[in-house]
Amino acid sequence: MNVRVEYRGALGAQEVSGVLAVVEAATEADKVRPLNEHVMLHLRYGGDERAGAVLLYVEDDLAGYAHIDPTDPVEGPSGELVVHPAFRGRGYGRRLLEAVLDHTGGHLRLWAHGGHPAAEALARSAGFDRIRSLWRMRRSLSSDIPRFELPEGVRLRTFEPGTSDREAWVALNAKAFAQHPEQGAWTMEDLERREREPWFDPAGFFLAVRPTGDGDRLVGFHWTKVHGDGDHAHDPLGEVYVVGVDPAERGGGLGRSLTLAGLAHLRSRGLSQVMLYVDESNPSAIRLYERLGFTRWDVDVMYRK
Repeated sequence: MNVRVEYRGALGAQEVSGVLAVVEAATEADKVRPLNEHVMLHLRYGGDERAGAVLLYVEDDLAGYAHIDPTDPVEGPSGELVVHPAFRGRGYGRRLLEAVLDHTGGHLRLWAHGGHPAAEALARSAGFDRIRSLWRMRRSLSSDIPRFELPEGVRLRTFEPGTSDREAWVALNAKAFAQHPEQGAWTMEDLERREREPWFDPAGFFLAVRPTGDGDRLVGFHWTKVHGDGDHAHDPLGEVYVVGVDPAERGGGLGRSLTLAGLAHLRSRGLSQVMLYVDESNPSAIRLYERLGFTRWDVDVMYRK
């Protein structure tokens, strides 16, 4: 059987369509999307021109895809890969991974979503070590959502697209997540891409502001998201997409209040469940979410070679 591997920079429209078909087939089979949001946005809109793609064909059928992110000056390159369910169990995942390693000089950080046993087995057999876990937690929205009070002098409003809210949010996000390897690096372009997504709803994007003589000063935010059909296996699902607080405001309960405000909003949308991502290395955040009724549901794992 003819198997070939092709390296690409930017993908053409037909190649993107083929990759998205593989992603949808894998999502249906595994009940979890094999590529993270960052890679999906890259496919739909284009992203960093330094990013690369590896396509694996069996005869003329696209059997696998791998995304290679630009080299981090400290951590090195990272990637994600997916094999169409119809081509699994025949060594094509290993063939695709070896092609990626060949392209990256043998160094790679690799995400595996949903803790899939086959993904772990592939990573272990290729000499990767588990270095990071990103928990997915969820809770019912039919259970009690505690009332909250904002810190003195702080008021809550929603994000206004096309205004200075955009610059203020990008700046505070960078400050709030200065130690976070992905979130803190978001740019205005990252925000704009998400504003173009069908799920974007400014009514679910909450800003905590302190009024000043020069206008509102942004001190925190809770951006919620609603996943539609295709993102998850069952009914639409709410998400605590990202909660950020100015470091100068931490310790006053603002993060908790913002989280609860978002949960109340998602319940008002008629949703029955809400989820969030939290890094396993952040026990204080995990404790906060557990106190708010969240429990661990699944995990995304990063491996490194």
